[in-house]
Amino acid sequence: MLADRAFSRMAGAPLIAGNSIRLLKDAAENYPAWIEAIGAAKRTIHFETYVVHADTVGREFAELLAVKAREGVQVRVIYDWFGALGSSSFLFWRRVRQAGVQVRCFRRPRLDDLLDSLQRDHRKIIIVDDRIGFVSGLCVGKAWLGDGKRGLAPWRDTGIRMEGPAVASLNRAFARVWNSLRSEDPIESPAIEPAQMLAAGNVALRIVPSRPGTGSLYRLDLLIAALARRSIWLTDAYFFATPTYVQSLRAAALDGIDVRLLVPRTSDIPVVRALSRVGYRTLLEAGVRIFEWNGSMLHAKTAVADERWSRVGSTNLNIASWVGNYELDVVVENEDFAHAMRQMYRDDLKNATEIVLSQGARVRPVEGRGRQRRLRSSARSSAGRAATGVLAMGSAAGTALTKPRLLGPAEAPLMIGVAILLLGLGTAMVFFPRTAAVTGAVCCGGLAITLLLKALRLQRSGRRSSANEKEEENL
Repeated sequence: MLADRAFSRMAGAPLIAGNSIRLLKDAAENYPAWIEAIGAAKRTIHFETYVVHADTVGREFAELLAVKAREGVQVRVIYDWFGALGSSSFLFWRRVRQAGVQVRCFRRPRLDDLLDSLQRDHRKIIIVDDRIGFVSGLCVGKAWLGDGKRGLAPWRDTGIRMEGPAVASLNRAFARVWNSLRSEDPIESPAIEPAQMLAAGNVALRIVPSRPGTGSLYRLDLLIAALARRSIWLTDAYFFATPTYVQSLRAAALDGIDVRLLVPRTSDIPVVRALSRVGYRTLLEAGVRIFEWNGSMLHAKTAVADERWSRVGSTNLNIASWVGNYELDVVVENEDFAHAMRQMYRDDLKNATEIVLSQGARVRPVEGRGRQRRLRSSARSSAGRAATGVLAMGSAAGTALTKPRLLGPAEAPLMIGVAILLLGLGTAMVFFPRTAAVTGAVCCGGLAITLLLKALRLQRSGRRSSANEKEEENL
């Protein structure tokens, strides 16, 4: 009971019983399940995603949504403006709207709200007829399917299909984002609460919709790392964890917990791969096992701990996902589902390469105890110092200047990148001082205008609120 309350408070999400859930691997299983559910929709389709590519796969889904809209189904779509850059055009979305689909772009840049446009809607969810829900790490695009003719393997990703009372919470999360983007045509609060919906299975789970500044899943991830007794198996596409989370994984591994991390060897964002590798050493020295996926892009964001807790969703293990984005994950508390997740993890490791340290830097169990100890005290102290700045570019640059003995081959590309960037900035300031000054002035001026407009809008909003309160008092 105490652990359940702790999980509910940390995640800001209650445990909802009575659901059915099916694990879906890659686009080969996710896309057909999406298409089947959307094709059978009778009343509503809610589709929230970070990216819809205007390629053959994106056009197929757009046409399917348009067909359902013409049939009278109410179709609502949310996509992220930044995710759409270079992937889909205004003309693509205009054709979707003309077909009757209601489309909203998340946080398109506005002069009076430039700061809000920095927030990302990174969720990937679908709700059909308030009855069937999908949560995953997949966006819409042919990269997830691959191209056999060109020798391109599909991206590795994971999703789930669910039915039951938890779908109501999933729908409510969609409605909050939809209503925040425009005042007209809001979604009314769902009439049915989770407790009022009929059970569809025996799986208990939590819907964790994170918003900027809340850190809901971050707190939950830390709690699971602290409570796990046997194992923590993680898969992440863009691992760039905070020092606090890294230390929690280190502490678990040093306490004898089987901690594993599966990350991509090749990434669509190369700098993230370089930053991830900077943090390998401090994790490896504590006994965390790290594996790199040998296939094409590994895009999944999952976790399974103690054959009991599992997580599938859109949140990556980095500060942007944990604190800066709109994300949504499903945390499942079911042994059968955890068993399926563990088996999927084992299958993935068959196509992965384990990263190891030299024998002198490894850990070994203390006889008769669950804890582990370092073979060399120097390795222990080195790991402690490295952990304080793990995965931070500024820290890596500082290490290069002050502690060169801590650096290894993984940090070299990052150091070169930082050096080139600083050299370029310095050169621009010397040879183009006027251009540099004008650029800085424009940035400062734009930020000042944004803050002023936002302040004026808040003042007007405050005056209207005060006027309304006075009218109510007079009444």
